Amino acid sequence: MTRSMVYFCLSLFLSPTILNAQRQLEDLDRGVVAVRNAEGKVFVSWRLLGTEADDLAFNLYRTEGELKAGSKIGKLNSKPITKTTSFLDETSDSASAYSYFVKRVIKGKEETGRSSSFLLKSGNDSYFSIALKTPQGYSPNDGSVADLDGDGQYEVILHQTGRGRDNSQAGPTDPPIFQAYKMDGTLLWTINLGKNIREGAHYTQFMVYDLDGDGKAEIAMKTADGSMDSRGTVIGDISKDWRNERGYILSGPEFLTVFDGFTGAALATTEYIPPRYPSVLTPTTEQLKEMWGDGYGNRMDRFLAGIAYLDGKTPSLIMTRGYYTRSVLAAWNFRNGKLNHLWTFDSDEPSTNRPYRGQGNHNLSIADVDSDGKDEIVFGAMTIDDNGKGLYSTGLGHGDALHVSDLDPSRPGLEVFDIQERFDDAGANFRDAKTGEVIWKKPSIKAGADGEGPGRGLALDVDPRYPGFECWVAGAGITGMFDCKGNKISETTPACNMGILWDGDVLSEILNGTNIDKWDYLQGKSNRMLDASKFGCKSNNGTKANPVLSADIWGDWREEVIYATPDNKELRIFTTTIPTEHKFYTLMHDPQYRLSIAWQNVAYNQPPHTSFYIGEGMKAPPKPVIVLVKARPASNAAVVK
Repeated sequence: MTRSMVYFCLSLFLSPTILNAQRQLEDLDRGVVAVRNAEGKVFVSWRLLGTEADDLAFNLYRTEGELKAGSKIGKLNSKPITKTTSFLDETSDSASAYSYFVKRVIKGKEETGRSSSFLLKSGNDSYFSIALKTPQGYSPNDGSVADLDGDGQYEVILHQTGRGRDNSQAGPTDPPIFQAYKMDGTLLWTINLGKNIREGAHYTQFMVYDLDGDGKAEIAMKTADGSMDSRGTVIGDISKDWRNERGYILSGPEFLTVFDGFTGAALATTEYIPPRYPSVLTPTTEQLKEMWGDGYGNRMDRFLAGIAYLDGKTPSLIMTRGYYTRSVLAAWNFRNGKLNHLWTFDSDEPSTNRPYRGQGNHNLSIADVDSDGKDEIVFGAMTIDDNGKGLYSTGLGHGDALHVSDLDPSRPGLEVFDIQERFDDAGANFRDAKTGEVIWKKPSIKAGADGEGPGRGLALDVDPRYPGFECWVAGAGITGMFDCKGNKISETTPACNMGILWDGDVLSEILNGTNIDKWDYLQGKSNRMLDASKFGCKSNNGTKANPVLSADIWGDWREEVIYATPDNKELRIFTTTIPTEHKFYTLMHDPQYRLSIAWQNVAYNQPPHTSFYIGEGMKAPPKPVIVLVKARPASNAAVVK
């Protein structure tokens, strides 16, 4: 063997692709979805899986009514579809009901057997409906999706909220309630967390993911005395009421529970880490203030959560407490029906961790920032390594918004766009995700009115004239839009909330409240593409104005958005009908994006981002290093009403 051949083989051996282990992800079905456009023609799209070749071809079939034995089936395409995973059925009409299904074509030969199918009823509805069994006095709030039964299709997991209160507000709350629904409206289960879990955006972070690798997702949440699973099994002591005279819950045991995703039954329960105060069930006001900074739970009861592939192969559960002052993160594995504690990071212990104190946001992100195949926890202005050690702290402090992706494709690796919720020199800041180096920052300025600094910041590619993501901030004297190098490129900006991939290009659209807008970068204004309020929908969480969920739930790589109706009796799912020339695998098979759907419900909702640059001038997305976990019945046919 020549020396050059030795070097070549050695480079292959040492390459990140070889070193990176395969991550376990959902074995999704084809996810066929069909919806009529404004002209009444049916737009059909389906998934390309992350394990499939980019040039994979498909045939698309249609039949009248529901697909069943003896149905007259017709192929819609004259030659295999290779350039997209979508098709506009020009021969359809609004008076007919259709079933659509696709089959793979490999080397000119169509695969045998049934593929996923989708039933589209007659009519002109622009959305798909899930009827809810919302408890009296409650309303649908944040949601998630996961495959709960292993059939390759997503179910919806929904946080039903009653009377809630922020940590700064005294008074009792209603018990948090969670429900799971199949897409046809079948209610799978209801879990009631009871009176000893406070209702509000900062207390109940729910993680829905396949934690044990059996192909079916679990749900993990903080629980307490009186929490009840779907079968009526009580966790702890149902007779206990730990609420004080002001409605706060500052005493009593705290638990972490994993529930079965399909049945809602409690599978494993352990003590929550960290406790309010070590080895003390009823800490005093002075003890709480000493540890967390106040004695009434405002700083102490700030919880975040996420899922991370800490070993590069299997998912682990991350549960946290605190971010204004002390921050504690705990990592868990759920295997063979048991919760195993992996590590705890405490900003206050040992003392060498003190630079990490007070750096958390109202949200977090999970990403492999150092390209070692394992995930880190981007905890606001600091990042924790996969081994539970501090990777770096910027010292910039608390913020309300956080975005992690390849924001600047001219630089290696990932970047972070964050905001600083105070009037200081880094009101908007852009950093290297691996090292924490602040690449550029913009000061926030107090201009008369009281406030805390910028409350929102957004990073998306909305202007094709400038490489990479554009960044902008709401308020605090930081005006205009900046490119990924920190140069101001526009005095005007669109809404500063969330983003969504909706139309046919690779630029992001603006998601705000019940609206999807396209940013007109030439005129400096937004153009409305969807107003879901005209279809009887509302947004959630007051001025936060977020949907139940935005995610790539069905169809091709574009995203869907879920809203609730004002009467709280229905969810409505909207999907695009706009043709595209681009063909990518489902975003749910990009591990970073999939994990961002799991954490989207956490505190102040942020939009999901991919691990690769998606925007003008992008390269083809790199193939994910994944293995799909199978756990499905013999037939993978699906009919969604």
